[in-house]
Amino acid sequence: MKESDLLAIVEEFGSPTYVYDAEKITSQYERLTNAFQTVPKLKLHYAVKALSNLSILKLMKSLGAGLDTVSIQEVQLGLAAGFDAEDIMYTPNGVSLQEIERAAQLGVKINIDNLSILEQFGSKHPTIPVCIRINPHVMAGGNHNISVGHIDSKFGISIHQIPHVLRIVELTGMHINGIHMHTGSDILDIDVFLYASEILFKTAKNFKKLDFIDFGSGFKVPYKKDDIQTNIEELGEKLSVRFNDFCQEYGKELSLNFEPGKFLVSEAGYFLAEVNVVKQTTSTVFAGIDSGFNHLIRPMLYNSYHHIENISNPNGRERYYSVVGYICETDTFGNNRRISEIREGDILKFNNAGAYCFSMASNYNSRYRPAEVLWYNNEAHLIRKRETFDDILKNQVEIDLSTKKKKKTISKAV
Repeated sequence: MKESDLLAIVEEFGSPTYVYDAEKITSQYERLTNAFQTVPKLKLHYAVKALSNLSILKLMKSLGAGLDTVSIQEVQLGLAAGFDAEDIMYTPNGVSLQEIERAAQLGVKINIDNLSILEQFGSKHPTIPVCIRINPHVMAGGNHNISVGHIDSKFGISIHQIPHVLRIVELTGMHINGIHMHTGSDILDIDVFLYASEILFKTAKNFKKLDFIDFGSGFKVPYKKDDIQTNIEELGEKLSVRFNDFCQEYGKELSLNFEPGKFLVSEAGYFLAEVNVVKQTTSTVFAGIDSGFNHLIRPMLYNSYHHIENISNPNGRERYYSVVGYICETDTFGNNRRISEIREGDILKFNNAGAYCFSMASNYNSRYRPAEVLWYNNEAHLIRKRETFDDILKNQVEIDLSTKKKKKTISKAV
């Protein structure tokens, strides 16, 4: 996409606005599938939580992806987008047995990550196939907030509890059709990921009727120029050989599954916001935009980096700015960033805004959530309307507070 296209989108749909480039999503999908082209059975389940707009889900379906869902609502979104139930994996955490049963009734693949629910579900529904999510106790991802494979993680069944799993399976007679792990986001060390994979292979040998092994995802994408990223091609070359060898040892051609989210949509997304005010203090020049962490919370939540450009004045003299929001909290998107001279009314572009950005948006400070636009076949398509005040009031219920509570009169005996 050209900067002129982005400026035209703001002109047509207003600010702030999220924009997603379908061509970039497609190229990322093809890059991942090409890296594993020697694997006979490969299935990518797009992680809906990254970006759950219905039009994005339909795009994923057109590419041949399935879905990775973490809530019954995401399951329903997938079905509404036209996915077959068998192409949807449901991997919740900390939900009730009743929600898992609801998902099972819809016919999706079930992935269970704790012993208690596994035993309850297996006892009641032994004929429904179940995948088991293990925790390999491997830190293959980034920092503690986005790594979910460490020993203190709430996710998965510990590899040290596999004997308990086998006991439950034996007693209930349930059918285990898959083994799954997800170590976390921002994977850089291929060898560490391959080490975790060996734990998964070893675990898989305990189950004789598997259909697939799911290796999760968490592949790192670049956030700035010359940034490091997961070497997908190297991972594909090494893991493909090992996976094909394992299938021969296992005696069955299994499906190799991944559940990419950020890898597919992060770089495809841009967040566009208008500068409300440029404020000079004794030590800092602030660029205050018409947005805040109500629209883009990742920098405040994870200390994540989003490259910021002034697309209204790309050739201006560079100065240092702290880009902040209009929320009545400290909502700083970037401190002392070197950006082309910013003027009030300019449009700033935030890169890597496709994953976990709009999906984490809120109405904090009673602000409206922004519009979403899909750039598809060189045209801008509105895929979510900007909210209005009616949306703020929509589910609120007013009660009549005009009548005062009458005081009770207590008579005392004389």
